[in-house]
Amino acid sequence: MPVGADLPSLRQVLEIAQSLGYELDEQQAAAYRNLMKGAINTYRRLEELPEQRPPVKYPRTPGYRPRAEDNPLNGWYVRCRIEGAASGPLKGYDVAIKDAICVAGMPMMNGSRVLEGYIPDVDATVVTRILDAGGTIVGKTTTEDCSFSGAGHTAALGPVGNPRKPTHAPGASSNGSAVVIGTGQVRMALGGDQGGSIRIPAAWSGVVGHKPSYGLVPYTGCMMIEMTMDHCGPMADTVENCARLLGAIAGPDPLDPRQRGVIPDNYVKDYLPAVDKGVKGLKVGLVKEAFAIRQESVGLPASEPVVDEKVRAAAKRLAGQGALVEEVSVPGHYDAWHIFNAIILEGAHQFMVKGYNLGTNWQGFYNTGMLDAVAKGSKARPNDFPPTVKLVSILGEYMYRQYNTRYYAKAQNLRYLARKAYDDALARCDVLVMPTIPFRATKIPPPDIGVEEYFFYALNMTQNTAPFDATGHPAISVPCGMADGLPIGLQAIGRPFDDLSCFQLAGAVEKQGDWMKF
Repeated sequence: MPVGADLPSLRQVLEIAQSLGYELDEQQAAAYRNLMKGAINTYRRLEELPEQRPPVKYPRTPGYRPRAEDNPLNGWYVRCRIEGAASGPLKGYDVAIKDAICVAGMPMMNGSRVLEGYIPDVDATVVTRILDAGGTIVGKTTTEDCSFSGAGHTAALGPVGNPRKPTHAPGASSNGSAVVIGTGQVRMALGGDQGGSIRIPAAWSGVVGHKPSYGLVPYTGCMMIEMTMDHCGPMADTVENCARLLGAIAGPDPLDPRQRGVIPDNYVKDYLPAVDKGVKGLKVGLVKEAFAIRQESVGLPASEPVVDEKVRAAAKRLAGQGALVEEVSVPGHYDAWHIFNAIILEGAHQFMVKGYNLGTNWQGFYNTGMLDAVAKGSKARPNDFPPTVKLVSILGEYMYRQYNTRYYAKAQNLRYLARKAYDDALARCDVLVMPTIPFRATKIPPPDIGVEEYFFYALNMTQNTAPFDATGHPAISVPCGMADGLPIGLQAIGRPFDDLSCFQLAGAVEKQGDWMKF
């Protein structure tokens, strides 16, 4: 029977009380146990009531694991074919879905053995919107273990290769989505982004990836990591297709609390006009602190000169296209990363690990089937969690016990400083520009590396991406050059809910010519 259906034993009451620091004798414990009967009856009644669940509107057959020869870079987790509406803006487009997003009837692992065997019974809101727009869903893509890595080597079913240079990491955690786009198998896909997981694989794999303004795209039915950081967004082969997919999935969803009081009534519904608008008169700020990053700034690898050179060269070409380009200083850029880091470390532990990817204290759709699967897997196979999650869990619990989540709370309070740092720059400029990642893709590490190396390769590339998960600004990565066969991404950041300007600038970069030749 589900948790809560049975009255705890006297021994269980005493054990729980002791773990909470309460001193009870057996007589007192028996009294508390007796007082619980009313609540247990409530839980039993809840089991009898049907849940309201998002409808599954389109028929489908079970997915299948593709053969190795059909999946050489391991970009696909499962293949399927779900036909959407007879017409719509995505009619004729095959779309891939990151395996951190629920597709009813399709296996879902979120890249982890912990969730192996789970099959959702609901479609995420973004999945339904793709199908309503006429799109065809053709599979779920590989993601990093628990979506908690930015490289490509941690997925439970093996590493994922870079579509431009298979010996190197594709970027993650939405790595499979980038790979199936980069190899031409689909033109668009969905990704998720809590620290850069759309933009990182877009930059390293040479595709387009957009992290929308926080709250623009509903997150209902996706695997949650930290509610104040969760973003779902489009990835594509071109800026135009990325804009087309965003238009199909954006907009209010009453089941997602992230959107309440955040998404404006006049939010933009069509992003395609921005792509061909050009940049004449557009004020572009090159963020000084995002170039030539020194390792000591945030404790992550330093910038690679060739990356800075390629991004600055693309900015110079923007000036030639009529943009007004100038260098701007955002002194809070490094602090924004530290604010992000404090929130994601403790927040993910409480929300993702202890809260089984659902947490509590919010109104919206709780995916109880996914909750049960995560909880059972976590308890039965805790050692199957990757080192990234284990570190976050150990450190998060230490900070909780030792400092009572004080630093998480302070970091949340300091978010306004991070937002203000970029808003001040955006008061002078229409859009900010920087390298998506300060260095090119690294080699896929061998499987027998130690924990410290595993962790370093997994999370060493978020210097310029993670701050905007904390601030909520829209940010897009578009390829702008290549060096030694490895793509380089330019990141454009706009004002909150001015995703249009991101697409306007990205469209101009794309029109500069074949990025592989720059």
